[in-house]
Amino acid sequence: MSRFKKWPDVLGYLKGFKFKKRPDDHPQRFCYYRAAMKIQNLKNQRIGICVSGGLDSKTVTTRLREAGLDVLCFSADLGQPDEENINDIITKMAPCGAETTIVDLKSEMAEACFLVLKAQATYDGGYWNTTGIARAVTVTGLIGAMRARGCTVLSHGATGRGNDQVRFERYTNVLAPKMGVYAPWRDEELLEQFPGRKEMAEYLRTQGIEADTGPKKRYSTDANLAGLSHEAEDLEELDTPCLIVDPIMGVWPQDAPDKIESVRIEIKSGRCVSINGEAVNPLQAMEQSNQIAGRNGIWMKNALENRIIGTKSRGVYEAPGMELLGFALKAVYQATMDRRAAALFESLSRLVAQQIYDGRLYDPATQAALTAIDSLAQYATGTVTVGMYKGNLYFESLSDCPHSLYNPADSSMEASDGLNPHSSQGYLEVQAVEALVMANSGQIKS
Repeated sequence: MSRFKKWPDVLGYLKGFKFKKRPDDHPQRFCYYRAAMKIQNLKNQRIGICVSGGLDSKTVTTRLREAGLDVLCFSADLGQPDEENINDIITKMAPCGAETTIVDLKSEMAEACFLVLKAQATYDGGYWNTTGIARAVTVTGLIGAMRARGCTVLSHGATGRGNDQVRFERYTNVLAPKMGVYAPWRDEELLEQFPGRKEMAEYLRTQGIEADTGPKKRYSTDANLAGLSHEAEDLEELDTPCLIVDPIMGVWPQDAPDKIESVRIEIKSGRCVSINGEAVNPLQAMEQSNQIAGRNGIWMKNALENRIIGTKSRGVYEAPGMELLGFALKAVYQATMDRRAAALFESLSRLVAQQIYDGRLYDPATQAALTAIDSLAQYATGTVTVGMYKGNLYFESLSDCPHSLYNPADSSMEASDGLNPHSSQGYLEVQAVEALVMANSGQIKS
């Protein structure tokens, strides 16, 4: 029987322990639980704030500076299709009095897209987890920029109800374990002062900062090169159709052209290397495929997903380029993977999708799975022609696939030089031995 009857007993027992701290250079030093940072814990620290230029970013930046804290602002350029000019964030943040740095991570984001595509990593409802992978790229890139400027704390604007708080903090913990993390929207002092957008806007105006909240939005959008996620506001109600979303990366199927558009995608070892005969790098591949698929009404997905913290949330997702390139790659996988390799790949794909969603891209399990996927994808070379029509994708042809396992003669219904039909007789007789024994033993009921 356990010696602990209640949680207070456990806590009391743990308080009695004295953990000996090992030298900093020891490879296996103890890790201490890090309590949540509050605004009063930020003195004598340099805080790097992840900003978007919106009301939340302005409010937090101004409030921390009002408290006399050393603050710098950082934003990631992930190829956001909803940003006409990423440098507008600098202009928006300027009145807050803190320097803002834009970190160009478009190439890194494109490589991350290719990683997800190779793993065919989709989450609940079959949608490409564009936000999950973007957080790995964002934190990795911004931590480097922050540390170069002497920041000792990363501050993020994620709420206490969503996934991003987990992703931002876990990636910071694993990539920069000595760096502190400040979540203003879990700080009671700021939550009490700013319970809503109205209070934020009023506060900024008292500081001489323009804060036009504009008309109430029907939903919020998070964007990057891989795609867009729309959620919250009206979309929280399940009787609200996803058609309220105004696509940014393309059009709804009914507004797409009235004829099929074909595109030729060349893949080498699981990576797109050319589109319509033109060589492309990952960034160019994503930009072109987003444009091509977007204008044909591909791809909008509605999902009621399971969040990391155990709740469910609704999202409407755009990822036209991911869907087009993923469709083409899947066609090559089908030709080059045998039945057991395909089954293994599917299990690895699910693992990678879950890990990316949970903010665990760099975990050993994820990296091992990705290494295995690289091994399976090494034979995925071929040229796929895909037709697009009003939100639909059609397989048209597969060529130049040297490692294909498909031989039409073996599976043909017509006379051919492939598999001899008579050869199947012995195979079926062996199969019959087990089948008859199981039936006669009564283990299988008719």
